[in-house]
Amino acid sequence: MDRFITKEISPQVTITDRLIAVTVLKFLPPIVTPNSITAFRFVTIPFIIYLLVTNHFAWGMTFFIISAFSDAVDGALARTKGLITDWGKMYDPLADKLLIGSVAVIVVSEFVGQWLALAIIVLELLIIIGAFWRKRFRGVEIQAGWAGKIKMVFQSVGLGLLLLGAVLSSPLLMAVGTYALYASLLFSMLSIFVYKSI
Repeated sequence: MDRFITKEISPQVTITDRLIAVTVLKFLPPIVTPNSITAFRFVTIPFIIYLLVTNHFAWGMTFFIISAFSDAVDGALARTKGLITDWGKMYDPLADKLLIGSVAVIVVSEFVGQWLALAIIVLELLIIIGAFWRKRFRGVEIQAGWAGKIKMVFQSVGLGLLLLGAVLSSPLLMAVGTYALYASLLFSMLSIFVYKSI
């Protein structure tokens, strides 16, 4: 398995990665790897779906925030420790899209409208199709560029605020969450064209 791991520290380490490294990563035991965190995110998805469809929004929101934040943690761990793997390149973005897509279908459809949920899902599918097309016909593997990363932030914040607004019965929080999701649509469209080759 070692042959699939990049040994040197990635040159793409960001300020956010370094911040997470000194505040979160130093508390993780050595046995925790980026791939295990991604696997954890996959495992949380069905539980989050169950909590949301049964209207346990407070617990659903809690697990969603933890799961969404784990995306930043596994990325920071992989880049700062030189633990980037082929498995992670493939399944980390898949976990993100399953998490965001499943929560969007439930939460956005419930509190905003089905058309916005549909727009989020369609754009995510277009991103996946675009990545597959570039790899299949151009032989180019890609990772999220700045637009894709900003998109993920807006999606996570927007969905989190919708859930918090539902828990607190706050129209203001739900309105801010909705605007954040609108903003995510713009960056979703940009991320189809703005990407980085790897």
